[in-house]
Amino acid sequence: MHKIILSLLFLFCLTLSINAQEAQDSIVAEVVEAVGITTADSIAADATTQYKDSIRQVRKRLIAAWREKLRADSIAREDSIARANYVKPTPMEIPATFFGPVVFSGYEMMDSFDLMDMRGSGVVQDAMTWINREMDMSKRLRRLKQNYIINNPRHVKYNYDSLPAPPKEFTAVVDPTKSTIEVKDLNLDKKDVEETVEVNEVKRVNWLRSFDGSVQFSQAYISPNWYQGGNNNLNMIANAIYNVKLNQAFYPNLLFDTTIQYKLGVYSAPDDSLRNYSISEDIFRINSKFGLKAAKSWYYSVTADFKTQLFNGYKKNSNDLQASLLSPAELNVGLGMTYSYANDKKKLSFDASIAPLSYNLKICTNDKMDETAFGIDEGKTTAHQFGSSAEGKLTWKLMYNITYTSRLFLFSNYEYVQGDWENRLSFDINRFLSTQIFVHLRYDSGASHAPNASWKDWQMKEILSFGFNYKFSTI
Repeated sequence: MHKIILSLLFLFCLTLSINAQEAQDSIVAEVVEAVGITTADSIAADATTQYKDSIRQVRKRLIAAWREKLRADSIAREDSIARANYVKPTPMEIPATFFGPVVFSGYEMMDSFDLMDMRGSGVVQDAMTWINREMDMSKRLRRLKQNYIINNPRHVKYNYDSLPAPPKEFTAVVDPTKSTIEVKDLNLDKKDVEETVEVNEVKRVNWLRSFDGSVQFSQAYISPNWYQGGNNNLNMIANAIYNVKLNQAFYPNLLFDTTIQYKLGVYSAPDDSLRNYSISEDIFRINSKFGLKAAKSWYYSVTADFKTQLFNGYKKNSNDLQASLLSPAELNVGLGMTYSYANDKKKLSFDASIAPLSYNLKICTNDKMDETAFGIDEGKTTAHQFGSSAEGKLTWKLMYNITYTSRLFLFSNYEYVQGDWENRLSFDINRFLSTQIFVHLRYDSGASHAPNASWKDWQMKEILSFGFNYKFSTI
C-alpha cells in the first residue's frame, strides 16, 4: 500500500512542476511582447523555448513509464492471487464396478464432448464445485461406456431387461378374522443367499487334438433300355484323419506333430465277373515330425512317414493280387530342417521340411505278388535306399465353409525320383454335410508302364463326391 501512496505523490509533484513551468513560460512571453527584444534576443529566446520543450517531453515520458509499471504490478498481483487459489486437477477415479461385464441398460442421447478435455475443472469457483465435479465424472463414465458398447457390440452379452430377477422367497400370512391369505415377499439377507455360479477351473492343455471324418458317395442309375447304354455304379469313399500336436503356447521351442490317416474307396464293379465291388483306394498312413527350434519359424527336425494298405486288391476279372497288407509298404525317415508358419487368424498354415539325409525302405511281404513292380529285387522282401526328401503341407481356409489342403512329397536316391501331390477342396454345407474334390498326382520314374503309354511315369486320380462330414478339435 505504501508503494501506491508514494507513486501518487510522485505523479502529483510532477503535475505541479509542469503547471508551474507553463505559467512561467506564459509570463516570459508577455514581457517579451510588451518591452520588445532585438533579433539576437529573439534567437536566445527561441533556444530557451526549445530547451524547455525538451524538458517537458522528458517529464511526460517518465510519467507514462511509471503508469505502465503500475499497471504491470497490478496484473502480477492478480496472477499471484489466481495461482494461490488454483487447485491442481486430480485424476478421475474409476469405480471397481465399472470393470465388470458390460450390461446394456437402455438408450441415451448424450452431448458430445472430449473425454480427455479437463478444462475448467482445476479452479475452485465456489463451495458447490465438488457437485459439478461429481456430475462431470458421472457423465464421462456414461460416455465411456456408451462408446465401448457402440464400438464393441459383440462383447455386450447382457441386457438389463433380460437379466434374471434376484432370488425371492414368499411367505403366506393367514388372517382368520378376515378369512384371507396374503402372500408377501420375504426380504432376504445377501449373506443368506448361497452362490449358485460355479467357476470352472481352467486346465492347461499341452496337447492339441483334432479329428476330421467323412463318408462321401457318388451314384449313377441307368435304365436297361437307355439309348446310349451304360452301367449302374455306386462309389463310396471313407476318410478319417486324426492329428495330435504339442501346444507351442507352452512349448515354443519344440515342434511335435503326428497325423494318422486312413482312406478307403470302394465302387461297384458290374464289369467284373468275379466280384461285385472293387477297391479304388486303400491307404493307411502315419506321418510324424519332431523338431527343436533353431531360429524364428525354423526347427532342426526329424520326419517320418509310413504308409501301406489293409485290404486285398485284385485286377479286374482275375484273382491276381495287386496289393495287400504290407505289400507294398513304405517307410521314409529324414533328417534336416523344418519351416513352420501360421498367420494370426489361423486361416493359413504352411509347413515345409527339407531332409538332405533321408532313408527310404520299401517292403513287400506277400509271396503271391511281383516284388519287382515296387522296385524290390526279385526274391527279396525289402529294398533300402538313401537320398534326399522334401515335404510341404498347406492348409488354407478360403471362406468360413471352404477349406483347401495340399501335401507335396518328393524323394530321390539320385537315380530315380518319386513324388506325390495330393489336393483336396472341401465345401461344408453345414456341420454334417459336405462336398469334396480330390486330385492326386503321382510321379514315379522307376514304375513299369505299358509301351507307348500316354501318361508314362505320371499317374493321376480325381474324385468328386458328396456326403457326410464330422469334425471336432481341442480348441
